Amino acid sequence: MSDDKAQLLEMYRTMVLIRRFEEKCAELYAQGDIGGFLHLYIGQEAVGVGAISALTEDDHVITAYRDHGQAIARGLDLNALMAEMTGKATGVSKGKGGSMHLADVSKNFWGGYAIVGGHLPLATGIALAEQYEERPGVVLCFMGDGSTNIGYFHESLNLAAVWDLPVLWLVENNQYGMGTAVRRASAVEHMTQKAAGYGIPAAQVDGMDVLAVKAATEEALAHIRAGNGPYFLEALTYRFRGHSMGDPERYRQPEEIEQWQEDDPIGHFHNHLLKEKVATEKQLDAVQLQVDEDMAEAVRFAEESPLPTQEDLYADVYVDTPVVKEA
Repeated sequence: MSDDKAQLLEMYRTMVLIRRFEEKCAELYAQGDIGGFLHLYIGQEAVGVGAISALTEDDHVITAYRDHGQAIARGLDLNALMAEMTGKATGVSKGKGGSMHLADVSKNFWGGYAIVGGHLPLATGIALAEQYEERPGVVLCFMGDGSTNIGYFHESLNLAAVWDLPVLWLVENNQYGMGTAVRRASAVEHMTQKAAGYGIPAAQVDGMDVLAVKAATEEALAHIRAGNGPYFLEALTYRFRGHSMGDPERYRQPEEIEQWQEDDPIGHFHNHLLKEKVATEKQLDAVQLQVDEDMAEAVRFAEESPLPTQEDLYADVYVDTPVVKEA
């Protein structure tokens, strides 16, 4: 199998894995095994997989609270992710972060953040550090459309543009900020228009097409790596589930959801792989079977893992930094 075909199959596997992970999390939440808030990525898999597949290991990823999909796409350990979801000590954040605070320093995955837009200044800061240290990394910052209406957004984009920082702003426009439609909360229809005020080049992409997202991300990264400063992408997508598991979804009609589901990103990519003879139906079925086995192992690992101890509550409060002595 060629490298290109292998990468396409891996992208398909990752999208299916994200979908299965989210479905299992919804099940565990209903059983009471996952607490707090739970924001599912079902329907948006093409954005996270397409964008992150274009990155290198030197690049950085930071995102908001709908972070499970990006964490999986970035290659975080599946067992440790499920353990974190269930609040276990073996989780990626040692069971103290949960659904909205997944992170892995070894993967340059700087976490999900529960405060809307609170991670945008951090993305600017990481990009400034990369530039200052003359390192090659680019920061990919995911955000929801609701993040574009707050002060953090404008401050962060402004400084990124002033300093020509290596950061790619990616808005996952899933049409709603919680239960409010974009058209009711934003003065402009297209999020790309908001980048114009800071002189940042912007593009819009079909967020239900993983290959389109990958291509758009590659083009944006080429612009940034050439030293041209930040870039802005808006991926038009849709979440098939509610804003969170507690969402009664009284603000949209079932017919609207069904219409978007007809363009399911996994089904769309599945058909593409068959049409282009990248894989056979049998091969794609095998991928799904393997994903089911991986998920069963992740759940078993989480169930058998211990809860954090009382002492763990006081660990990792401060970073252990060495004392710098004066010469």
